[in-house]
Amino acid sequence: MNNENNFHSGFISIVGSPNVGKSTLLNVLIGKKLSAVSKKPNTTRNRILGIKTLPNAQLIFLDTPGIQRAKGQLGKAMVQSSISALGDADVILLMIDVKAPFNKLDSYAMSNLSKPAILLINKIDLIKRTKILEIIEESQNFDKIFTEVIPISALKGSGIDDLIDTIIKYLPVGPLYFPGDMITDIPEKFLVAECIREKVFNLTYQEIPYKTAVFVEEFEEVSERDLVRISAIIYVERKNHKGIIIGNQGQMLKQIGTLARVDIERILDTRVYLKLWVKVKERWTERADLINEFGYAR
Repeated sequence: MNNENNFHSGFISIVGSPNVGKSTLLNVLIGKKLSAVSKKPNTTRNRILGIKTLPNAQLIFLDTPGIQRAKGQLGKAMVQSSISALGDADVILLMIDVKAPFNKLDSYAMSNLSKPAILLINKIDLIKRTKILEIIEESQNFDKIFTEVIPISALKGSGIDDLIDTIIKYLPVGPLYFPGDMITDIPEKFLVAECIREKVFNLTYQEIPYKTAVFVEEFEEVSERDLVRISAIIYVERKNHKGIIIGNQGQMLKQIGTLARVDIERILDTRVYLKLWVKVKERWTERADLINEFGYAR
């Protein structure tokens, strides 16, 4: 398949401001949940790689943290992950929110583009067609930045087939970089940690989600029982945050574990025994060694 002259392959970076729908798009494109998704901004902390192999092409997607002005050590690591993904890409997808197009963060993202990009106008299911046309017209003001403009709804799956066909047009002729049945190069332990962290994001409020890290301490396949035994630690920065995540009589931690286990079993395609602990690491978001240890400097 990869020896044919018409086989195209390459890397596609998905960039944009926080909470614009990049992770939802990656999950839809791959057909499996790889990136944590939340209504809260800055859910994605790492560059997540997803692989889609077709008869005529292999598309290697890079989901990135939202491009923004960095604050703190963790923020700097996240932005650096996004910027480095731009240099690795054959095609750049810049995603904007249809309800707030070309805002300050979009402008900041555009200023960091290293090559022409495909503009994705996301969440088109939320507005009228006339508004979409206005945004397309406005995009023409950014001379030579966008080679294509594609309206999509990542959540509804609208425009995805058109997007894939357009991406392939811009990919170079190339080899099969990964086996055809491979959808990511991310270790299973990392995907497990992301599932748990997503539930913390969705169930807690204010600063707590942003001050939380998840580290998988044990990942053991128990073949005779057809299950995987997982032990993970949820790290927080303050003692009162620990109490909130544990909850009254442990109910919050139980809810996090129950919801995470459902997703983990779907990813691993096996039964899972999940044990969660909560520990305090003061000011871990300002410590480069811990940011690296927790895997947020990939």
